[in-house]
This record gives sequence, structure tokens and C-alpha cells, in this order.
Amino acid sequence: MINGSDEEFLQGGNTDPVVRVGDTVRRLPQPWSPLVRELLVRLREVGFDGAPYPLGTDERGRDVLTYVPGEVGHYPWTPAVGSEAALISAGRLLRRFHDATAEVAGRWRGGWRWPAREPVEVICHNDFAPYNCVFEGDQVRGIIDFDTAGPGPRSWDLAYALYRFAPLTSVRDKGNPPSSYVQGTRARTFLDAYGADRHLRIGALNHVVPRLTALTTFMREAADGGDGNFARHIAEGHLDLYLADIDHVTVHTTEWIAQLTD
Repeated sequence: MINGSDEEFLQGGNTDPVVRVGDTVRRLPQPWSPLVRELLVRLREVGFDGAPYPLGTDERGRDVLTYVPGEVGHYPWTPAVGSEAALISAGRLLRRFHDATAEVAGRWRGGWRWPAREPVEVICHNDFAPYNCVFEGDQVRGIIDFDTAGPGPRSWDLAYALYRFAPLTSVRDKGNPPSSYVQGTRARTFLDAYGADRHLRIGALNHVVPRLTALTTFMREAADGGDGNFARHIAEGHLDLYLADIDHVTVHTTEWIAQLTD
């Protein structure tokens, strides 16, 4: 039997509490949790070791997952999280994750938190960001929090990864580089590490604004539907920040495409 003193609340878990108990993580199951568990089992079966593994449920009905050791890249960024080495390792890890899911993505179209986005090529994490990555020093070793995972094109997932890792934002308190040129340089480093060809680079950059727009729509609809967490996020100014970033990316997308495809 687990008591409260055994549990360590983990930073993050924006919609539901996530706790650590020893070498495990516990979280409440959601309607999409069975698919997430299948995904995590699939990853282990094909040799992808950079994700938690499901261990069943505990006496409270919570999902039990293996704990991925290391440091999560929360804001404000440390020098290691903002390093070029972190960019390279993150790009390589996302490519491994996508490749591990490509064979099954087309068979898992329904039941996810977010609907499938065509063309389905892989299972997208849909929130691949430093705050959902586990670091060992300046190396990204693991991915956590697959609640928003779902089928879609590689470029859709890459778009959000670039937004978070470059980061393609106008907000300086989240570790963004000092100029759009440096943002483009960091985006190129990430895509080089991923192994993206010219077509995929253009697709990823052109998807950043639609991806952020989809996020703002989701936030509004969730808040209007009574979700207190998203209502709080909007009240705290998160929606306004995303809207400002949409403007920033809109202004610089053509510049970045030229920079990343020359």
C-alpha cells in the first residue's frame, strides 16, 4: 500500500497530477490511455528505449509507468538544455521515435486525444519540447508525456519541435535566441540532426503557424467546455503568447525557409 509520503509530485502534469513512487510514475488514466500504452509497448518491442514502459495499474486505478531517470528541460533553460548538443540529440531522438512508429501509424487512426492528421506517416508526439524530454547533461535521452500523441505527418511534429527547441518564439523569458537568424540556425541544426530533406524542411516550417493555430483553437474550446486547467492557462496569458508567436513566425517563415534550404 502506498501512502502520501511515498509520492513525489513531478513538475509539469499541466492537466492532471503526476507523481513519482520509487522507480515508477503514477498518473490517472484517460480515455486515450489504452492507445498510449499500446504505443509505449510497441516502442519497446522495436528497440526504442527512450520512453517510459507501462507496468499496469496501482490500487488507486492509476497508470503505472517506469520512471525515466535524468533532468527534464523545464523553463528557465539551463545552458545544457539550450546547447547545440541538446539540439542535435533531440533531433536524432525524434527521428528514431518517428521511424519506430511508421509501420503501425496507419492502423491506429482513432481513439487518440487529438484526431489523426493527414497524411498519416508516423505517430506524432505532438508536444515534443524540452519540458517533455529527459536530459543527461546536454544529451536528450528520453521522451515523456504521450497524452497528446496521435497519427500525422512528420512535418506536423517537426513544426512544434522547432517552435519549442529553436525556439521560434518572440518571448525572451523562454530562452529564445536573440535574433531570427539565430533561430533559423538552431532550426537548421535540429533538422540536420533529424535528417530532413528539403521537402520536409519546407513542410515543417510551413506547418508552424497551422500547428500553433490548432493549439489556440484547442485551448479555447477546452476552456469554453469547462476545462479549468485551460481556462487558467488562458487567464495566465498563455493564449496571448501563442498569438504573438504566430505573428512572429508569420513574419519570418520565408526568411527561415531560405536559410534552411540554401
